[in-house]
Amino acid sequence: MFAVIKTGGKQYKVAKDDVIKVERLAGEAGDDVQLDQVLAIAGDDGALSVGAPLLEGAVVSATLLEQARADKIVVFKKKRRQNYRRKAGHRQNLTVLRITDISAKGAKKATPKKAAPAKKADAPAAEKVEAKKAAPKKAAAPKKAAAPKAEKAAPKKAAPKKAAPKKTKE
Repeated sequence: MFAVIKTGGKQYKVAKDDVIKVERLAGEAGDDVQLDQVLAIAGDDGALSVGAPLLEGAVVSATLLEQARADKIVVFKKKRRQNYRRKAGHRQNLTVLRITDISAKGAKKATPKKAAPAKKADAPAAEKVEAKKAAPKKAAAPKKAAAPKAEKAAPKKAAPKKAAPKKTKE
Protein backbone atom coordinates (compact mmCIF):
# COMPACT_ATOMS: atom_id res chain seq x y z
CA MET A 1 0.00 0.00 0.00
CA PHE A 2 1.30 3.45 -0.88
CA ALA A 3 0.03 7.01 -0.97
CA VAL A 4 0.93 10.20 -2.77
CA ILE A 5 0.94 13.17 -0.38
CA LYS A 6 1.52 16.87 -0.84
CA THR A 7 3.46 18.96 1.67
CA GLY A 8 5.71 21.97 1.34
CA GLY A 9 4.67 22.49 -2.28
CA LYS A 10 6.05 19.08 -3.28
CA GLN A 11 4.57 15.63 -3.80
CA TYR A 12 5.93 12.45 -2.20
CA LYS A 13 5.14 8.79 -2.83
CA VAL A 14 5.18 7.12 0.60
CA ALA A 15 4.57 3.69 2.06
CA LYS A 16 4.45 2.48 5.65
CA ASP A 17 7.82 2.76 7.49
CA ASP A 18 9.34 5.06 4.84
CA VAL A 19 11.62 7.85 6.07
CA ILE A 20 11.29 11.08 4.10
CA LYS A 21 12.73 14.59 4.33
CA VAL A 22 10.16 17.35 3.78
CA GLU A 23 10.08 21.12 4.14
CA ARG A 24 10.12 22.30 7.77
CA LEU A 25 6.98 21.39 9.74
CA ALA A 26 6.17 22.67 13.22
CA GLY A 27 6.91 20.27 16.06
CA GLU A 28 9.65 18.53 17.97
CA ALA A 29 11.25 15.09 17.75
CA GLY A 30 8.79 12.36 18.76
CA ASP A 31 5.65 14.30 17.83
CA ASP A 32 2.97 12.67 15.71
CA VAL A 33 1.99 14.48 12.50
CA GLN A 34 -1.17 14.03 10.41
CA LEU A 35 -0.71 14.76 6.69
CA ASP A 36 -4.20 15.28 5.30
CA GLN A 37 -3.34 16.45 1.78
CA VAL A 38 -3.50 13.02 0.18
CA LEU A 39 -3.66 13.01 -3.62
CA ALA A 40 -3.88 9.25 -4.23
CA ILE A 41 -3.90 5.92 -2.39
CA ALA A 42 -3.17 2.49 -3.82
CA GLY A 43 -4.43 -0.46 -1.79
CA ASP A 44 -2.79 -3.85 -1.34
CA ASP A 45 -5.12 -5.27 -4.00
CA GLY A 46 -3.75 -2.78 -6.57
CA ALA A 47 -6.82 -0.53 -6.68
CA LEU A 48 -5.83 3.12 -7.09
CA SER A 49 -7.98 5.90 -5.66
CA VAL A 50 -7.22 9.34 -7.04
CA GLY A 51 -8.64 12.56 -5.63
CA ALA A 52 -9.77 15.63 -7.49
CA PRO A 53 -7.47 17.15 -6.27
CA LEU A 54 -7.53 15.62 -2.75
CA LEU A 55 -9.07 12.45 -1.32
CA GLU A 56 -11.75 13.24 1.24
CA GLY A 57 -10.99 11.83 4.69
CA ALA A 58 -7.69 10.21 3.73
CA VAL A 59 -4.86 10.73 6.23
CA VAL A 60 -1.21 9.71 6.37
CA SER A 61 0.19 9.51 9.91
CA ALA A 62 3.88 10.09 10.57
CA THR A 63 6.28 10.47 13.47
CA LEU A 64 8.64 13.44 13.47
CA LEU A 65 12.17 12.08 13.86
CA GLU A 66 14.21 15.28 13.78
CA GLN A 67 14.44 18.86 12.59
CA ALA A 68 17.49 19.09 10.32
CA ARG A 69 19.15 21.22 7.68
CA ALA A 70 20.09 20.14 4.18
CA ASP A 71 23.61 20.34 2.78
CA LYS A 72 24.81 23.77 1.80
CA ILE A 73 24.42 24.77 -1.81
CA VAL A 74 26.48 27.54 -3.37
CA VAL A 75 24.69 30.32 -5.21
CA PHE A 76 27.15 32.05 -7.55
CA LYS A 77 26.21 34.91 -9.86
CA LYS A 78 28.52 36.38 -12.46
CA LYS A 79 28.26 38.81 -15.35
CA ARG A 80 31.17 38.56 -17.69
CA ARG A 81 33.29 41.62 -18.40
CA GLN A 82 31.38 43.61 -15.77
CA ASN A 83 33.48 42.81 -12.69
CA TYR A 84 30.30 41.46 -11.07
CA ARG A 85 30.56 38.34 -8.90
CA ARG A 86 28.37 37.37 -5.93
CA LYS A 87 28.72 34.21 -3.88
CA ALA A 88 26.17 33.11 -1.29
CA GLY A 89 25.30 29.86 0.45
CA HIS A 90 21.95 28.38 1.41
CA ARG A 91 20.90 25.58 3.76
CA GLN A 92 17.24 24.54 3.62
CA ASN A 93 15.42 23.69 6.85
CA LEU A 94 14.03 20.15 6.75
CA THR A 95 11.89 17.82 8.84
CA VAL A 96 12.61 14.09 8.84
CA LEU A 97 9.43 11.97 9.07
CA ARG A 98 8.78 8.22 9.43
CA ILE A 99 5.44 7.17 7.93
CA THR A 100 3.52 5.09 10.49
CA ASP A 101 0.11 4.60 8.90
CA ILE A 102 -1.87 5.25 5.73
CA SER A 103 -5.62 5.46 6.18
CA ALA A 104 -8.16 5.94 3.39
CA LYS A 105 -11.02 6.41 5.85
CA GLY A 106 -9.23 9.02 7.93
CA ALA A 107 -8.56 9.43 11.60
CA LYS A 108 -10.56 11.38 14.12
CA LYS A 109 -11.63 14.27 12.03
CA ALA A 110 -12.65 17.55 13.58
CA THR A 111 -16.28 18.31 12.90
CA PRO A 112 -16.72 21.39 10.75
CA LYS A 113 -18.02 24.35 12.70
CA LYS A 114 -21.50 25.37 11.73
CA ALA A 115 -22.36 29.01 11.33
CA ALA A 116 -23.61 30.32 14.64
CA PRO A 117 -27.06 31.90 14.58
CA ALA A 118 -26.98 35.67 14.39
CA LYS A 119 -26.98 37.33 17.79
CA LYS A 120 -29.61 39.88 18.67
CA ALA A 121 -27.03 42.65 18.65
CA ASP A 122 -25.95 41.66 15.13
CA ALA A 123 -29.49 41.56 13.76
CA PRO A 124 -30.04 45.35 13.60
CA ALA A 125 -26.69 45.78 11.89
CA ALA A 126 -27.65 43.18 9.30
CA GLU A 127 -30.99 44.91 8.75
CA LYS A 128 -29.19 48.23 8.22
CA VAL A 129 -26.94 46.68 5.61
CA GLU A 130 -29.94 45.17 3.81
CA ALA A 131 -31.79 48.49 4.02
CA LYS A 132 -28.83 50.30 2.49
CA LYS A 133 -28.70 47.81 -0.35
CA ALA A 134 -32.45 48.05 -0.97
CA ALA A 135 -32.66 51.85 -0.74
CA PRO A 136 -33.20 53.43 -4.16
CA LYS A 137 -30.54 55.74 -5.45
CA LYS A 138 -31.29 59.44 -5.14
CA ALA A 139 -32.12 61.28 -8.32
CA ALA A 140 -29.25 63.43 -9.48
CA ALA A 141 -29.86 67.14 -8.94
CA PRO A 142 -30.08 69.09 -12.19
CA LYS A 143 -26.81 70.79 -13.01
CA LYS A 144 -26.78 74.56 -13.15
CA ALA A 145 -25.97 76.12 -16.48
CA ALA A 146 -22.34 77.08 -16.63
CA ALA A 147 -21.71 80.80 -16.59
CA PRO A 148 -20.30 82.05 -19.88
CA LYS A 149 -16.57 82.38 -19.58
CA ALA A 150 -14.68 85.36 -20.84
CA GLU A 151 -13.29 84.94 -24.30
CA LYS A 152 -9.94 83.33 -24.29
CA ALA A 153 -7.01 85.57 -25.05
CA ALA A 154 -5.41 84.98 -28.41
CA PRO A 155 -2.39 82.73 -28.10
CA LYS A 156 0.92 84.52 -28.17
CA LYS A 157 2.90 84.24 -31.32
CA ALA A 158 6.43 83.00 -31.08
CA ALA A 159 9.11 85.57 -31.78
CA PRO A 160 10.78 85.06 -35.15
CA LYS A 161 14.11 83.31 -34.94
CA LYS A 162 17.17 85.32 -35.76
CA ALA A 163 19.06 84.15 -38.79
CA ALA A 164 22.65 83.14 -38.13
CA PRO A 165 25.20 85.36 -39.88
CA LYS A 166 26.60 83.79 -42.98
CA LYS A 167 30.29 83.09 -43.08
CA THR A 168 32.18 84.20 -46.09
CA LYS A 169 35.34 82.71 -47.47
CA GLU A 170 38.31 85.03 -47.40
